[in-house]
Amino acid sequence: MERAVIAVCLVLLALNARAAFTIDKSVMSDDYWQIWNDDVQAKIDADIERYRKSDCEVKIGGEGEGEVPVGTEVTVEQISHGFFFGAQIFNFNQLGKKEWNDRYKELFGTLFNSATVPFYWRTLETHPYAPRFEERYEDTENFWNSCPQPKEQAHWRRPATDPVVDFLKLRRCRIHGHPLVWGNPGHRPAWMWTNFCPEAEKRALEARTGVEIPVIDEGINFGVAWQKVFDQLSEAEIAAIVPTFVKNYERLYERRIREIAERYGDRVDSWDVVNESATDYHHWQQEKAVRGVPCQKTGCYGLMPGDYTYKGFLWAQKYLPKTAWLNLNDYDMAPYFFKQAKDLEANGVRVDVVGSQMHLFDPAESVNIRLGKGPEHLRPEKIAERFRLLSQAGKPIHLSEITITAPDNSTSGQMVQAVILRNLYRAWFSVEKMCGITWWNVVDDCGAPGEPSISGLFTRDMRPKTAYLAMDDLINREWKTREKVKVEGQGPQRTIRFRGFRGWYCLSWKGADGRSVTKLVEVK
Repeated sequence: MERAVIAVCLVLLALNARAAFTIDKSVMSDDYWQIWNDDVQAKIDADIERYRKSDCEVKIGGEGEGEVPVGTEVTVEQISHGFFFGAQIFNFNQLGKKEWNDRYKELFGTLFNSATVPFYWRTLETHPYAPRFEERYEDTENFWNSCPQPKEQAHWRRPATDPVVDFLKLRRCRIHGHPLVWGNPGHRPAWMWTNFCPEAEKRALEARTGVEIPVIDEGINFGVAWQKVFDQLSEAEIAAIVPTFVKNYERLYERRIREIAERYGDRVDSWDVVNESATDYHHWQQEKAVRGVPCQKTGCYGLMPGDYTYKGFLWAQKYLPKTAWLNLNDYDMAPYFFKQAKDLEANGVRVDVVGSQMHLFDPAESVNIRLGKGPEHLRPEKIAERFRLLSQAGKPIHLSEITITAPDNSTSGQMVQAVILRNLYRAWFSVEKMCGITWWNVVDDCGAPGEPSISGLFTRDMRPKTAYLAMDDLINREWKTREKVKVEGQGPQRTIRFRGFRGWYCLSWKGADGRSVTKLVEVK
């Protein structure tokens, strides 16, 4: 253990030796800096000091540590964060060159202490009852290194989960699974309707409505067809026409959660149990988590099991260990999002964390921010207001998906992205209930279809962009405590005192006999 602690400290010292990141304030307008003025920055600093740090008193000396004279100098070196700084790891081994993949993977455990692993049902289980947990040839680095058109592969950004989880365990990263339940066509298996609705029921639904549901759920057109059904039939009427499908749909969802829990329950730390359900809760569920409906209409997604958000949490609570955090995740931060969280708990399910998304997908938005004309919700006072509202749910907050797009990849464009990132991360880090921030697309041109190609922290060939330098400076320099303190005490009692960011620390000193001693402590 001692050698491992010393090795970690040496790595951190090497990281600290790099030149600190310097902001070029001139790339932003005067109007921008009037919004993010010195008073705002001072308030952020004060809140970070208040909410992200703790006082620590540690006993020094005793068994295994030897005699420590008063006045001995102790080096206090933070080696990990209690706060979660994450990213999704969807491009694991997929970047096309070993050196690029190695740089990508090295980020986890050095920059990021948390990773979001994809458990999208549609690509994890392309055939019924055969989930792709284990690595197959098409998941290997060799496959992707010889693949001329990686983005045309159905499993692009969707690696097999076993090797990713194994890797993250070796890197001592916190693991977040995303998602268990989601109505989006990008999640629902293409075979669900084809294989688990009897032909007689399909024909009966078509005869009743005149709507032809596509044979295979290929996504958008499938959802559009269901919206036409929704215009004509109630949920009870739909269930009466396709009862076998409705029962199978719910059965398979529960089976999926049980199967994932059996394999990863003691290995994955937290889950987005239900993703992006707030709009359905507000509109279709009429702000009720439990309506007792057999199936449920959803906005543009198609049909879902009845009360799917409530049941999803019930199943997760039933099959996952109590140590796993259960998250409710959404982009829609209207008041009914936190009402949904409270309503779910009132109906007997556990919601541990509320997840909030923020995607700046359009480069023009970053240009407007630079000019001081950006989205209102990203002004400091609006950020504080939004999270005051979200905090009313009484839960830790996970900023679960973050995208900040550069206006372009010129030197000044990259600096604009970096400045926006730095100020927003500082504002978010200062929120009392915040427990983690997860960046979305780490590498340029590796997002989902329709997402921007210049929103990464690295170029497509894994060259660091200015935004990476800004993030690294915050996580590994500005927000890590490093200092030297003197041993205090009277009689045999010896202590040190310091105030630092929450996380694990390596303490090191030389005892009275000249022997180097290290000690691990956690600041909570």
